[in-house]
Amino acid sequence: MSDRQAIPGVPFRRSLFAFVLALAAAAVGWSQSAATGTATGRASSPATSRTRDELDVIRNNWLHYSDAPNALYHFLTAEAFKLLEARAGKITQIKTRDGLLQRQAEVRRTMWEMLGPFPEKTPLNAKITGTVRKNGYRIENVIYDSLPGFHVTASLFIPENASKPAPAILFCSGHSTGVYRLPSYQMPLLNLVRKGFIVLAIDPIGQGERLQYFDAEKGASVIGSSTKEHSYPSAQVFLIGKSVARYFLWDGIRGIDYLASRKEVDPQRMGVHGLSGGGTQTAYISALDERVAASAPAGYITSYRRLMESVGVQDGEQNFYHGIASGIDHADFVEIRAPKPTLIMATTRDFFSIQGSRETYSEAKRIYELSGKPGNIEITEDDFGHGYTKKNREAMYAFFQKHLQLPGTPAEETVEFLTAQELQKTSTGQLSTSLGGETVFSLNRKETEKIVAGWQSSRSDLARHLPGVLNAARKLSGYQEPMATDEPVFTGRMRREGYVVEKYFAKVGGDYVIPYVLMIPDSPNNKALIYLHPAGKSAEGSVGGEMEWFVGNGFTVLAPDMIGIGEMGPGSFRGDAEIEGISYNMAYTATLIGRSLVGIRAGDVVRLARLLRKRSGLNGVYGVARREMSPVLLHAAAFEPTITRVALIEPYSSYQSIAMNRFYQPAFVHSTVPGVLKAYDLPDLAASLAPRKLMLAGVTDGFGKTADSGSIDKDLDIIRTAYRARNADGQLNIASLRPDERVRDLFLEWVK
Repeated sequence: MSDRQAIPGVPFRRSLFAFVLALAAAAVGWSQSAATGTATGRASSPATSRTRDELDVIRNNWLHYSDAPNALYHFLTAEAFKLLEARAGKITQIKTRDGLLQRQAEVRRTMWEMLGPFPEKTPLNAKITGTVRKNGYRIENVIYDSLPGFHVTASLFIPENASKPAPAILFCSGHSTGVYRLPSYQMPLLNLVRKGFIVLAIDPIGQGERLQYFDAEKGASVIGSSTKEHSYPSAQVFLIGKSVARYFLWDGIRGIDYLASRKEVDPQRMGVHGLSGGGTQTAYISALDERVAASAPAGYITSYRRLMESVGVQDGEQNFYHGIASGIDHADFVEIRAPKPTLIMATTRDFFSIQGSRETYSEAKRIYELSGKPGNIEITEDDFGHGYTKKNREAMYAFFQKHLQLPGTPAEETVEFLTAQELQKTSTGQLSTSLGGETVFSLNRKETEKIVAGWQSSRSDLARHLPGVLNAARKLSGYQEPMATDEPVFTGRMRREGYVVEKYFAKVGGDYVIPYVLMIPDSPNNKALIYLHPAGKSAEGSVGGEMEWFVGNGFTVLAPDMIGIGEMGPGSFRGDAEIEGISYNMAYTATLIGRSLVGIRAGDVVRLARLLRKRSGLNGVYGVARREMSPVLLHAAAFEPTITRVALIEPYSSYQSIAMNRFYQPAFVHSTVPGVLKAYDLPDLAASLAPRKLMLAGVTDGFGKTADSGSIDKDLDIIRTAYRARNADGQLNIASLRPDERVRDLFLEWVK
């Protein structure tokens, strides 16, 4: 796929009316899909609405499950809270300074493992592209390389009255395109300069002059806001078990390298400060770069519990791969620094919970007491929303003046704001159209190639390779073997010509239910089929729908609403990284706890397959899945031999296809497995099914297209090889799907 292709569609902003309608729908137990049509946002026809009402299992008359659309969020956060409670127990056991040192070493090691080690530091290749002189200071506009070819645009502010050498601050901006060109950031930045600090302000990835998906014709990102610029590539980085946060962190560490290289800077007196997303960067950099003498994260530090209880986890770089599962909480970013000075800056009406900020400060206070420097942890708060206040800014000035040994008044001064032109580093205003260079995507693609090459050679010996794949798939997907399930609850029946439709829900422990319909033919063939559709059980459940075709051929068809879909979703949590209707934040929540939506749903499919086998008169279970539900069925079938045949309709060929192409379908994000490409890919799971009958019809790439047939064919080779090795060529059917071709014609051969 060409890198020049633009992602189709740009999410529209919801109107106030739509927002109120969504709230009203949630209040009466509707899912968002009921309000908008299908999971893809298409308007539903009257016939589709009637079918949905007919096939609803719990929505209309089971008050106990009226919040079912939010079940996925509740399930994931409940799992997170268990992990966080275990971490809290460990913290309470730290009683001595030696215990603290051990904990700090463990957290530091864990954080680097989650982020992934970087290579040796390479030359910064720093270039000053322009100098601006102002009253009392000068600005040097700079571009440096944090990695070879990965350019960072920055501005260095040098006061005329600076001591020699002077203390310096790395200034990190929050989520916005304008970043430190905005007056809200210039106020604290220029006040620091007025007080004698050298300040290096950097453009974060996807902001300022570093848009990753810049369209020169539109003059904007084709992906959207800065949170989306961060989140879109994060899904690709997670596939290799790392976090996009690593690039933000490394940009900052190399920024400190640049400050330390300047003769004007005292390398023993360097601090970091930032607000919001800049507070996130400040927390990371300060935790892992021991040269940071003083740190002041603003509008970020809270706790995962309070964050999940309120607004949910935030965009891509604010989530580490398996972060909570690895025992990391916000407090660790502070406590790892003890006894070095840290100031937590908070506001009472911030969406980053003030309760979490206070609780984290309280925990960190005890840790700093163990370190022997209880006065080195401070908190300042003010009554405000998400952002700066004068009180908090002045507390920050005083903090740095004290701990970086630069006496003076903390009183804030009025400043003359700079123009964007004065702070421009590149000739065009964007790296992509001036210097070019690497992007997060291109760097991750290179790393993906190396990681995949490490295990791909083992495919030459499938007898040894595939058992390892299944073990890795269970672990990486977060699959958990289903426990005994309560007897399904029967909720109703209706007759259609030639068959009956029965409605049930199965309880999954005490956590959630799986609503499903069972279509039972009058003339059964003793075979059952599980049908998975991205829009849920109602999508093909109408008279004349695809499920009815199978019933007409004698199959007992079970169609569920998997958690997060249909009656069970998508829920009210969308997050700040919703791209084309897909909540990336929901996927991040699963990633943080070491799970995936694929692994959770695969466990439920296995549970349903076993329920079917318990029904008298059934002696075989088949599985059909469409598009992004295909990875769920593949994982389930690979783990559960009860599923004896599999048909995948318009599946994408591999996870590599998502990682290796600049653009992919956001709809596929919920069907990915973080860390998967460290050990296996979807074709490996398909290969493990041999000699079971397998059909793949209309295979696409990770963009949902079929144009790149060469790459798709290469992905499918291992499946062909596996079936050939088992003398089961006739059991495998890889078919194209012409626009004029009906899938049902292909099903005729598959069901024989």
